[in-house]
Amino acid sequence: MEGSTAPSPKRKGIPSRADAPRGSTGAGSGGRVGRSRSTRALADALNSLHPAADAAGLIDQLRELEDLKSAIAGMQAQIAVAVDVAERQAQADAGVPAAERGKSVGAQVALARRESPARGSRLLGLARALVTEMPHTLAALHQGRLNEWRATLLVKETACLTSADRTAVDEELHPDTGTFDGCGDRAIVAAVKAAGYRRDPRSVVNRAARAVTDRCVSIRPAPDTMAYLTALLPVKEAVATYAVLTRHADTVRGAGDPRSRGQVMADTLVERVTGVPGGISRVELQLIMTDRALFQGDSEPARIPGYGIVPSSWARNLLSTETPTNPRTPPGQHPATTDPGAKPPIGPADSTEAGPAGGTVTGPKDPAGHLATNPAHRAFDVWLRRLYTAPSTGELVAMDSTARFFTKAQRRFITARDDTCRTPYCDAPIRHFDHIIPWHRGGPTTITNGAGLCEACNHTKEQPGWRAQTTPGSPPRTRRRHTFSITTPTGHTYHSTAPPLPGTAATIERAQIPAQNRPSRRRERSLGRGTLPQEQCT
Repeated sequence: MEGSTAPSPKRKGIPSRADAPRGSTGAGSGGRVGRSRSTRALADALNSLHPAADAAGLIDQLRELEDLKSAIAGMQAQIAVAVDVAERQAQADAGVPAAERGKSVGAQVALARRESPARGSRLLGLARALVTEMPHTLAALHQGRLNEWRATLLVKETACLTSADRTAVDEELHPDTGTFDGCGDRAIVAAVKAAGYRRDPRSVVNRAARAVTDRCVSIRPAPDTMAYLTALLPVKEAVATYAVLTRHADTVRGAGDPRSRGQVMADTLVERVTGVPGGISRVELQLIMTDRALFQGDSEPARIPGYGIVPSSWARNLLSTETPTNPRTPPGQHPATTDPGAKPPIGPADSTEAGPAGGTVTGPKDPAGHLATNPAHRAFDVWLRRLYTAPSTGELVAMDSTARFFTKAQRRFITARDDTCRTPYCDAPIRHFDHIIPWHRGGPTTITNGAGLCEACNHTKEQPGWRAQTTPGSPPRTRRRHTFSITTPTGHTYHSTAPPLPGTAATIERAQIPAQNRPSRRRERSLGRGTLPQEQCT
């Protein structure tokens, strides 16, 4: 996904500020936000800086630039609060209810700072605390005595206090006098916690009690086709769970298991959660790859929605697995072989039958000659569904609907195309399928007018002063994929372009072949696994 800004017309529904010149905040070419005279002078000064001649001078420059970064962070905090105040006033003038004012300011801060909406809201909260309640911490930021992260620690550890107590803690610690010079993160957190507890011990205790309600499980991608599964738990449950896994790993290794302690713990966790040895359960795992990568051994990477890019060889190995992987079997080695380079048998032992809605299911045959349905014979079902893209642009072919809500096929289509939330700089999972031009304003239920958004971004888009518009098609070299624009209440416009599908680069190259040698359309394969065939397509 790509994000950029461009000038836009006046906002609708919110009074414009005639005394605020647009030229200083508009967007320039190449997606760079237009700079005011002062920030342009600062940027020019930094661009003209030359590294010092010796190591001592270089270290001095590093320190001075770090101080400058802190000062800039302090100024950004003040500007963010000024934006918040101005937006709330504009919304009040427009008759927006008090409870609804300022809800989208965090999203505007995020776009301006090229951050996710969640990060933007946290930055706005940090700015409010620094400017209105913690002047000494803000001064330390301006002076370079604290960086933005350590200022965040001070704000975070005083979040449970009242405004008056937070200000008192800031006054007691006086970060702008060098209190925390040479201190690490833990020392700063400990000092702030102690000061906060002295001011209001009950609030600190209540905060710990409320923290239990934040328990959750999350997942995020890791390098090399791995992922982090994280659980936020109360300390006693977390310690008990870890102790059980540790004892089991020690027992298994004592019996001669060759796996490492960490491997045994990870495998045991998966087995006990899924209830299946090896962790293969009947859930859907979508996989998007080109037909060339699947059938011809092409090196074009594949993509797993919600995870990202994976090597094509890894994807092919995944799809050729016939039986659940034994946790004790080394990677790349089939359980029935001892050759590390061997692959599960394919070919005559495999069969392909028709699947629903044009899909096909593949897998090994049973003794009667039919596809094996016994879980002992088949690790999972593989459903194939074709996705077509335009040869000249690499964009998925669209489909339309006259209904108010997107159909199941359209939702799968949008998920395959957008991958994650389409708001610039936001990579949260898709939760809502949104009309770019709202339905109540005449927006059609089409793939072109549809976008995958996270819940927060979809609600932000409905706030007063926000607008979205589909972008007309452009020459392939300038606008190859699905694009729409988002305009904020301040009049800044950002463009969102769908991420490239696997094989897009090759498609563009083939678009330059003479017409008589050019294929009319390119076919891609979308593969999934699970027990609900109608859901196994992207």
